[in-house]
Amino acid sequence: MRRIAKIPPSLLFLSCLMASPAFALAAPPPASKPELDVIGNAPSAARIEADVRTLVGFGTRHTLSDTTSNTRGIGAARRWVHAEFERISRDCGGCLEVRYVSGTVQGEPRIPGPTEVVSVIAIQRGSADPNRYVIMSGDIDSRVSDVMDATSDSPGANDNASGLAGTLEAARILSRHKFAGSIVYAALAGEEQGLFGGKFLAEDAQKNGWRIEAVLNNDMIGNIQGIDGVIDNHTARVFAEGTRANETAEEARQRRFTGGEVDSPTRNLARYIARMAEHVPNLDVMMVYRLDRFGRGGHHRPFNDLGYPAVRVMETHEHYDRQHQDLRTEDGRVYGDTIDGVNFAYAAKLTALNAVALAGMAWAPPPPANVDIKGAVSADTTLSWTRPDAKQAPNLAGYKLYWRLTTESQWTHSRWVGDVTTATLNNVLIDNFFFGVAAVAKDGTESPVVFPGAAGSFGGY
Repeated sequence: MRRIAKIPPSLLFLSCLMASPAFALAAPPPASKPELDVIGNAPSAARIEADVRTLVGFGTRHTLSDTTSNTRGIGAARRWVHAEFERISRDCGGCLEVRYVSGTVQGEPRIPGPTEVVSVIAIQRGSADPNRYVIMSGDIDSRVSDVMDATSDSPGANDNASGLAGTLEAARILSRHKFAGSIVYAALAGEEQGLFGGKFLAEDAQKNGWRIEAVLNNDMIGNIQGIDGVIDNHTARVFAEGTRANETAEEARQRRFTGGEVDSPTRNLARYIARMAEHVPNLDVMMVYRLDRFGRGGHHRPFNDLGYPAVRVMETHEHYDRQHQDLRTEDGRVYGDTIDGVNFAYAAKLTALNAVALAGMAWAPPPPANVDIKGAVSADTTLSWTRPDAKQAPNLAGYKLYWRLTTESQWTHSRWVGDVTTATLNNVLIDNFFFGVAAVAKDGTESPVVFPGAAGSFGGY
């Protein structure tokens, strides 16, 4: 393992030079918020199992299946999800705004005739910065071998009742707390037919001016026995794309000279989630530098398409006999996405990972905006950023600088610099490292790290 050369403590203390010569460096906030450890242990495997069994009990949740029956099909499933969100809201005194988000699709390869694709969302409004959103999603729909088969039994126990059950469980846990920013719990439809539920929600969010800080798409979080023979109940994968899909030609030109290919907001969201795994017992995160599984897709992609930070959270070892398969046995080999393929304790761990990441971001101030960096042909590196107004971030304590070697996957060095908008690291060469800035709350929670320039921007205030 490579080590970064240590900077003498005396030099580190003096390395952050503030804009004002009268500045006195305030003591840093606590290193962590104890409630995150509580949340990391809170998800119930039994409750997740009950929800998965309920969803499997609808027979099929295919997007083109029955919408009028009370017991079978996509319509019954989404009404149950809506009612469950309403029940959770009643338990927290009406803290959730529950509504449908829908759109009509037709003329698509997998939706030939006019079909209303209906998702369900529950919004937990933030107290200080309600237009800043972090989102957790799971898919309602399921399928068998023939993507157009809307009548055969399609349990979809792992794909993706597990992700939806995790989203419901996160809502139960986090609705017990109050946050500065808003949290959205989303049950998205139409994933198997073309990612339409995510597309409609992303477009609705953009139309309404949501400042989306993060989307955590949970698609298959319950399988521990892979097609490769590996059994793994302590690792989760987080898929994160590199440069933004909507990057402009000028932004690409700038990135060529300043870097940022591995520091998009989505990649730094993945790093944040990996760090938050410390609050979940016996869970490690494998960051995968790719949009999704090779050549495949998920409901985070419509958000990435619009430039929002969005990742896929899922199991590490998939079993393809249990995905998109008719229920059958051939030559002694069992196919189908049935409930016996879901490990509910593992699904609870991945739910906990989502919950601590959502809570950490929603408690923290918004990520720094307009982050800039200077230091070419200099011994020193200077970063600057803008601060939100006090009403938007009343819990802001200050900022922390991060840096790492350009070949490191995770931030390795950090420095608390206080409530300032510019800081200099003396004798830390801009050419040898990547740099970023995070906002820190008075309770110690932090935003994701923001890489300088357009390549790393999480957006403005």
